[in-house]
Amino acid sequence: MSKIIEHIHWPDAPDMWMPYAPAIKVTGGTHVHLAGVTAAPVYHHHPHRPEEFDNLPIDMRGQTRAALENLKKGLDAVGATFEDIVTASRYVTDLSDQDAMNEVWAEYFGDAKPATTTVQIVQLATDTRCMIEINAIAVV
Repeated sequence: MSKIIEHIHWPDAPDMWMPYAPAIKVTGGTHVHLAGVTAAPVYHHHPHRPEEFDNLPIDMRGQTRAALENLKKGLDAVGATFEDIVTASRYVTDLSDQDAMNEVWAEYFGDAKPATTTVQIVQLATDTRCMIEINAIAVV
């Protein structure tokens, strides 16, 4: 059975561009759950060693790009693309830079519009310098 991903909008939705769909309907395929990634190296020591995170980008745009590159590696490992992501959660330490995050997001997702949630949090567990963490579910 082939996979079909439908972006569902409300019947009375206004005609405007949005970076996500309010609902996703998937028929067929296999669910892949992708762990949260930051701009930090995915493979790092536990307990954490601060020096492993010394090369993090220092701005939201750079950290979003690095996190999405880490997510891409997970997608590549299962034969998926950003178009296969049906839902994603974005945890950020500062929502005031959301425009920069969304600009980079649009570069990676293009016309794909997963159901997303964005939440501002105090701090991420990986390193205090991390600004964004993204986890996702894809269907391949």
